[in-house]
Amino acid sequence: MAGSSRPGGRVARYADLVGTLVRLGLAAVWFVAGLSKLTDPGASYLAVRAYELLPNALIRPVSIGLPLLELLLGLFLLLGVGTRPAAICSSLLLLALIAAIAQSWARGLSIDCGCFGGGGEIDAGRTRYPQEIARDTGFLALALWLTIRPRTLLAPATTDTRRTEAPT
Repeated sequence: MAGSSRPGGRVARYADLVGTLVRLGLAAVWFVAGLSKLTDPGASYLAVRAYELLPNALIRPVSIGLPLLELLLGLFLLLGVGTRPAAICSSLLLLALIAAIAQSWARGLSIDCGCFGGGGEIDAGRTRYPQEIARDTGFLALALWLTIRPRTLLAPATTDTRRTEAPT
């Protein structure tokens, strides 16, 4: 039977479509975030340093490695390869970013998160911690969707048994 003629087939196809949009949307987020940091490594360095979380020896490696990780996650999600592992890594990274933003807010630091370029110290009245946390929580929800249900359209076939049809 075709997927849409099975009971629940229409819902599954709709969920596949939603998953595809989620996967491509999250891929775009990671590409924009990674490219914006790679094109201005100085600002990326200042953004990482502004969080005051890492020893000086780790600031440069993190400011270089983070955008590369973001681009790699974006590539996996765009291609639909390793969707669940990429979604799990995305979830963990987003949790770390949310925690970093929240600790900056709690400690009274005045920084731009640097999530999409820029970053570093800013005037106290220009911080946007609630909006940044809400935005990243929304991205986390997307990553969790793909963690729970990695099946999407326009992705290579997997060995996931839920993707296979019953013999006719």
